[in-house]
Formats: sequence, C-alpha cells, structure tokens
Amino acid sequence: MNIRDLEYLVSLAEHRHFRRAADACHVSQPTLSGQIRKLEDELGIMLLERTSRKVLFTQTGLLLVDQALTVLREVKVLREMASQQGESMSGPLHIGLIPTVGPYLLPHIIPTLHQTYPNLEMYLHEAQTTTLLQQLDSGKLDCAILALVKESEAFIEVPLFDEPMQLAIYADHPWADRDRVSMSELAGEKLLMLEDGHCLRDQALGFCFQAGADEDTHFRATSLETLRNMVAAGSGITLLPSLAVPHERKRDGICYLQCYKPEPKRTVALVYRPGSPLRARYEQLAESIRDHMQTYMGTDLKQAV
Repeated sequence: MNIRDLEYLVSLAEHRHFRRAADACHVSQPTLSGQIRKLEDELGIMLLERTSRKVLFTQTGLLLVDQALTVLREVKVLREMASQQGESMSGPLHIGLIPTVGPYLLPHIIPTLHQTYPNLEMYLHEAQTTTLLQQLDSGKLDCAILALVKESEAFIEVPLFDEPMQLAIYADHPWADRDRVSMSELAGEKLLMLEDGHCLRDQALGFCFQAGADEDTHFRATSLETLRNMVAAGSGITLLPSLAVPHERKRDGICYLQCYKPEPKRTVALVYRPGSPLRARYEQLAESIRDHMQTYMGTDLKQAV
C-alpha cells in the first residue's frame, strides 16, 4: 500500500465513476482499477460491490475511505512542514476561487503576486463554494478565496476586502438617468439571479428580501456574464459585485447604479485549514492581496464619486 493507492481510493469515492476518477488522478482507467483491486488483495477485504453497473462501496470500503482521507490530510501537513525548511513564499501553491470572484479579481492581483513572489508556483482552481471547502478540507487545495459564508467558519478566515454590489438595469429602464437608488425602492421588483450553488445568489437574495424585492423565478443564470447579457436584452435587473462592474456608469446597454440604505456588499476572504504549518505563508499572501485591493478599490471609489 502506498499514498498513491489511497489517492485512487478517495478519488473513486468522490467521483463514483472509474473513468472520471482516473482522469482526476491523471492515470488510465485500467491502472486505477488494477490498483484498487491490488489494494483489496493486500488488505484481504472487498472495497467495492462489483455486481452493479454503478460504483458502490461496501461498508468496510466507506470506513477505509474516511481513514484514507485522514491519512492524506496528515501527509499534506507533513509536506507543508517540510516546505517550511526553504523559503516561505516559494514552491507550489494551490488556490481555489469561486466563479463570481476569480475572473474579476485575478487580473488585479496575479501580476502583483508574480512580481512580489517570483518563486511561488500558483495553481488556480475555480469551483463553487461547497466544492472548494470540501477540497480544502481534504487537502487538495492549500487555501481558497471566496465570499464568507457560514460553512467557511470551520476554517481560518482572513478578510481581504468588502465588495459592494451595484444594481444593473437596462438602458430604457425608468431609473436609467439616476446615479444611485435606495434599496427600499426595490420593493415589489423582481430581480434576475444566479442558479443554486452560487453563494452570491444567497447573499444578493438576502438584501433583496430585506428590501421587499423578490426573485424572477422564470430564469436563473449560470454566470455573471449571462446575467449581464439578460439585463442588456431588457429581460430584467440584477445586483452585480463591484469588481464585475465597468468604470463607466453606462456601457453596452446597461446602466450601473450605486445602492444605499443599506449598501449591499459581501466580504471576500482567504481561508485555510486550522493548524496548517504554512499559516505564515497564507497570512502573508492575504496581506499582499488586501493591500493591493484596498489601494485599487479606494482609487476606484474616488473616481466613481
């Protein structure tokens, strides 16, 4: 038995499909299948039920998967401890980002981080919050950048910046000549929203419900860009995070309005596992991102006033 065998086992438990598990491990399907069978032979137990077309784990198999996860987490800690012997800001770093943050934040921070930490090898992974937190807990990710939610409280949360949301309306909307709108004015309005799974959806809905607005249930978008296109087409209005909003108040058939009383916003943070030996690395990374974004957002807000 070796660490790679445990990784195959955990991947199969995660994907419940031999080919997808093999792809995730960057090996062929026969290789993964063969190693799982060898693991069964070595342990003298059956991990899988092979009478079904589906991948079904035996009760013993599920117990071993849980233990394998624990072992892999400890291996991750061991590697992190070893990496402390060299430069703290060098070597590989796997960072997760949510889709409503990654495409809009990365252009601002990646050039700065590359310049500040030239020996840091950053690998970026995009997924929704639930998936990122699972991968962070299992050790697949070193840290993640996301909007704070209740589920992230189990990890160390390092706030980076507060990101306001702006109201996006189509060019012919009655409010198109205005610069801002009170949230109370949204009472009775129906807003376009992202589909389930995006934390921004729940955060935006919270402000909408508080203001007396509701969701347009006829349509749910898969991305912020789809939402933007639907607004431009005159299909409705929505709240967008400020990093996804252009500097121009009007652009491509959309008007962007500041919101107040209250200002809808979310806290974007870097999160990592408690007890990680690389705490100093993550804190330093967070500080660099926070300093850069505070300068950028402060300048951006001054230009908007």
